[in-house]
Amino acid sequence: MSNISQKELLDAGVHFGHLKRKWNPKMSPYIFMEKRGIHIIDLNKTVEKLEESAAALRQIAKSGRKILFVATKKQAREIVAGAAEEINMPYVTERWLGGMLTNFATIKKSIKKMQSIEKMFNDGTFKNITKKERLVLSREKDKLERVLGGIANLNRIPSAVFVVDILHENIAIEEAKKLNLSTFAMVDTNSDPTRVDFAIPANDDAAKSIEMIVTYLKDSIKEGLAERKVDREKEQQEKALEKAKSEEENAEAKK
Repeated sequence: MSNISQKELLDAGVHFGHLKRKWNPKMSPYIFMEKRGIHIIDLNKTVEKLEESAAALRQIAKSGRKILFVATKKQAREIVAGAAEEINMPYVTERWLGGMLTNFATIKKSIKKMQSIEKMFNDGTFKNITKKERLVLSREKDKLERVLGGIANLNRIPSAVFVVDILHENIAIEEAKKLNLSTFAMVDTNSDPTRVDFAIPANDDAAKSIEMIVTYLKDSIKEGLAERKVDREKEQQEKALEKAKSEEENAEAKK
């Protein structure tokens, strides 16, 4: 995992916090100074917490568990969706449905419904229904895909949740905590960092800042996935060698 420099973070505007009057006192350990009424985040702490979070996410990915990315604010949607898709992780970037984690069984039913409509599109069933029915189903499919498309392949509750802006994604954090999932987040100076297990002090409003943090975490997860692949291949080779050795021993015993 490559180190990230303070200069890179500085250039991306990661250090810009909110106005002093909007601050959350629990963020004081991560604030370097106040400048023109705006809090400046201590980038030493950002680097420390970012690398700590990246190492933890890498291990989760290496173990084969899923990490759910959540970012429904406009400037973060495309960045997070693109990163999650690249590493084949689930994501929510349109709207967080209440119960998306705590009532996952119901959400799975909606996903199955979306997949069922998709199947009708592909197998020719749509040709045998009326134009009005096709229109209704098409609209329903578009609506479901917009909200659930990013978690269509999620078969069970993820092991961890990463969010951009814990105030904006308050419900997602609350649901994750109820299920004792590991929580990771970009936390700005107006938020409470103690609400998540891994808080990364950073500007969660600027697209450049979001992209910098998300890309670093994505690359770390990618490394974890690559290590998992190597470990599994090694395990398969060892099993194959053991099987060959066992067969050889059995053949010798029969002589």
